[in-house]
Amino acid sequence: MPDFRADHVGSLLRPPELLEAHRAFEQGQLTAEALAQVEDQAIDAAFDLQKQAGLPIFSDGEYRRSTWAGDFADAVDGYISGEPPVVLHWRGITGVPRGEAPTTTGGRIIGERLRQARRLTAHESAYLKDHAPGPYKVTMPSPSYVVARGYKPGVTDKVYNSRAELLGQVSAILQAEARALVEEGVRYIQIDNPHYPDYIDPLRRQQWTDMGVDPDTALDEDIVADNAVLTGFDRSGVILAMHICRGNGGQAGWHTEGSYEQIAERVFGSVNVDRWLLEYDSDRAGGFEPLRFMPKGKTVVLGLVTTKAGALENQDDILKRIDEASRYVAAEDLALSPQCGFASVMAGNPLSPEEQRRKLALVVDTATKVWGSV
Repeated sequence: MPDFRADHVGSLLRPPELLEAHRAFEQGQLTAEALAQVEDQAIDAAFDLQKQAGLPIFSDGEYRRSTWAGDFADAVDGYISGEPPVVLHWRGITGVPRGEAPTTTGGRIIGERLRQARRLTAHESAYLKDHAPGPYKVTMPSPSYVVARGYKPGVTDKVYNSRAELLGQVSAILQAEARALVEEGVRYIQIDNPHYPDYIDPLRRQQWTDMGVDPDTALDEDIVADNAVLTGFDRSGVILAMHICRGNGGQAGWHTEGSYEQIAERVFGSVNVDRWLLEYDSDRAGGFEPLRFMPKGKTVVLGLVTTKAGALENQDDILKRIDEASRYVAAEDLALSPQCGFASVMAGNPLSPEEQRRKLALVVDTATKVWGSV
């Protein structure tokens, strides 16, 4: 597989007709077959967008999902309604002053033994295989995300002996999915949103401690679980990537600030992926110094173009930041992308389709200038 110099995290803004079709389906006004037809048409248009922008790697925009992680929760039974174990304090929400953003409330937690009802991504990968105009990626949530947002002491531990036991089962489900994708011919699998940033934020570290979960032990367990997904199949010719997210729930919000420094040595040195997609679109992520812990030969995809606002970045500024990063990771081991998806949830971030297109084209043009190709 080529080492793609221009990349993107995966989700794209949903067109209005797709949003309307999903609403109609949820209200029982549209059949699953009719919804799939609308999704197919929207995905074909997304392929055209990516091709016009010059991207060398394609996604389906995550158009068949309600959220970026919806493939897991939709395919696995065992969730119940309940408050999440850790409260995420969203910041930067459009129209809400800094420091006054609402906290995350409501949701689903794991209250029963998990039971897999169907494959997670087979309905997506089949269409990508037959219709993508070039190499394509399939994304899945990491085990550490599923457990960090689903394991609640006092509820989940009534059906699982430990957090580690749950991690093991989630890893097995996701590992089987990764193996099936490789057997189907998928050559780029991206694991999204491992919850290592939970161990950066002092407030969330304290929340875990207050629940009786030691953050340092939990980080070690998470790394083991995430690594387990990456085993059990032939990795030759396959790119296995991981995207670390700092919150992208729509409306330009985020929930995590702070340098990668606190987790960099343990995470970068231990997680057995080929490619890291890291958020670096603002000073919320700190500097590039933690990249000194990145093992040689790993590709670092610098997320220097924000998906949270429509204003186009200055290319000279991006070029300077790539040069800064190359002090810690050799230029031949760097690549470029937006910092996150454009629509991790249905609503998407507050920018227009044209602004989205211009940002993707900027990534491609900048990568071509730096590396000579994408």
